[in-house]
Amino acid sequence: MAPQFRVIDTGLRDGRANIAFDQAMIEAHKAGDIPDTIRFLRFPPTALIGRHQALSREVRLDHCREHHIGVVRRITGGGAIYFDEGQLGWELVFARASLGISSLADLTRAICEAAASGISRLGIDAQFRPRNDIEVDGRKLCGTGGFFDGDTLFYQGTLLIDMDPADMVAALKVPVEKLVKRDLDSAAQRVVTLRELLGDALPGLDEIQDAMLAGFRDGLGIEPKLGEITETEEILARQAYDDEIGTDEFVAEIDDPGVGENVLSGGHTGPGGTITAFVRLEGPQLDRVREALITGDFFVTPPRIVFDLEAALRGVQIDEIKDVVSNFFKNAPVDLLTVAPADFIAALEAALASR
Repeated sequence: MAPQFRVIDTGLRDGRANIAFDQAMIEAHKAGDIPDTIRFLRFPPTALIGRHQALSREVRLDHCREHHIGVVRRITGGGAIYFDEGQLGWELVFARASLGISSLADLTRAICEAAASGISRLGIDAQFRPRNDIEVDGRKLCGTGGFFDGDTLFYQGTLLIDMDPADMVAALKVPVEKLVKRDLDSAAQRVVTLRELLGDALPGLDEIQDAMLAGFRDGLGIEPKLGEITETEEILARQAYDDEIGTDEFVAEIDDPGVGENVLSGGHTGPGGTITAFVRLEGPQLDRVREALITGDFFVTPPRIVFDLEAALRGVQIDEIKDVVSNFFKNAPVDLLTVAPADFIAALEAALASR
C-alpha cells in the first residue's frame, strides 16, 4: 500500500511567517503530531536568503525598503531568491524511511524528477538538473533544497509561474561569478516562467498543483490526500516567528562580516556552490585565528555543521587550518555536503592570502 501524504495549502502569507511555518512542520513531524505532508504556499514580494548567507551581500536592502519587499532568512541553505505572488512554493516534510531512500542526494533526485514529471504534464519538457534545479531548455524553472533534522526530511521548491525577472534582479545582488560560470550576461536569461513557456495556455493554480501532485504520486509512489492545517502547527509557527524567525536579529544574523579591523576575506566557487570565508586574526604575529565566519550558497545537512566548524577554527594557528578542517569533516555527522572539505580550505586560504 502506497504511503499517504497529507496535502495542505497555506495560501498567501508574510515571508517570515511562511518560514516559521516550515519550522513548525518540522517540529510537529518530529514529535509525531502531523503525518508526512506536502504543502503549497505563496509569498508577497519577498527576498529570501539562504541560512548561511550574508544579508547585505545578497539583498539590495534600500530597494527592498523603498518598494516594501519583505526580507527573510530561510532555515535551508542555498542562494538568495526572489519570491512574489507569481510563484508557487511547494514543500515535503516526511520521515526518512517513508520512501525507502536514506541518502539526501538520492532523495533530491527522486523528488526533483517527480516534480519535473508533474510539471511536464502541463505541456512542457521539464528536466531535473543536478544539483537541485528543474529546468526547461537549460533555463531554471524551479529551484529546490532541503535537509534532514533527525529522521525528518524537509524539502522545498519554488516554481516560477509568472514573474518579471527584472524584479528579481532589482531586489537581489546576483554574484558576477554565477553569471560568468553559466556564460550569461544577465540573471534574467537564466530563468524562465510557465507564462513565458505556455503563454495564454497557462493553467490556473489548482491545475498546476494537481499536476505536481500527480507527479509526486507516480514518481515517489505515494498517495497524496487533501488534509487540514492543525492547531499545533499554527501555535508552533507563532512561537518560531516570535522567538527567532520573525525577528530582524535573525534575518541580519550574518550581515556584513567584511567590516572591521584585521578581517580578511576570500572566496572559492566550485560545482557545489560558492564559499566566502571571513577570518579575524590575533596574536603578536597575527598568526592565529581569533574567529572565522563561513558564508555561501552551498548546502550542508545538518546546517549547524557550519557553526561547529567555525567554533573548531577558533584559536587555531593559520598553518594548521588545513589539517583542522580535514579532521573536522572526517568526524562530523554530515548527511549532505554539496561542497568538499577542500573547498572550505580553499576559501580560508584565499582569505589569508589577502593579507
